[in-house]
Amino acid sequence: MPRILIAFAALLLSLPTAAAPVADDERVPIDLRRTTLIVRNIERSLSFYRDALGMKVIYDNKIRTPRSAATDEEAQRVSRLVFLRANDDYIGVIGLMQYLKPERRAANQGLEPFTPGSSVLLFNSKNLSDTFDKASKVLGTRVLFEPTRREYPSYDGKGTIPVMVSVITDPDGFIIELNQLLVDNLQ
Repeated sequence: MPRILIAFAALLLSLPTAAAPVADDERVPIDLRRTTLIVRNIERSLSFYRDALGMKVIYDNKIRTPRSAATDEEAQRVSRLVFLRANDDYIGVIGLMQYLKPERRAANQGLEPFTPGSSVLLFNSKNLSDTFDKASKVLGTRVLFEPTRREYPSYDGKGTIPVMVSVITDPDGFIIELNQLLVDNLQ
């Protein structure tokens, strides 16, 4: 496994495993609400994020320009935008956007995983075996690393944190790390 992936996973393991409100005196003036992925085929992407990973669709609409266009034919530009959530309606939402009219070509084809300019979406799964199996069977996905047990140094440096780690790409080549923590509480 590349050293950068090991370092990245170790960094992520230093973060809390469950969402919890930040104390008022530690809050910053910004929230990361959503990451929007520009996709080639939104139905294929939905089969990955909704059907295989189990995310819930919370928004699904066509966006027409000009906004006054009543039909796709009247519009100069048409896109479809879908938002999916895991366990929070406000943060951690993924947007999927497909440009329908005019279609747009992919600009990042050939970008190698774990290189500058690439990104990684990390999902913790309660049942990695099932999640990985479903996700890796979606048309267009690519398995980079099968689920493998890894142990990272614990917070106090005296023990280890066991994690099942796997990496695949979604149908558009976005890097997806699917993990399962093998301990309940890291604190």
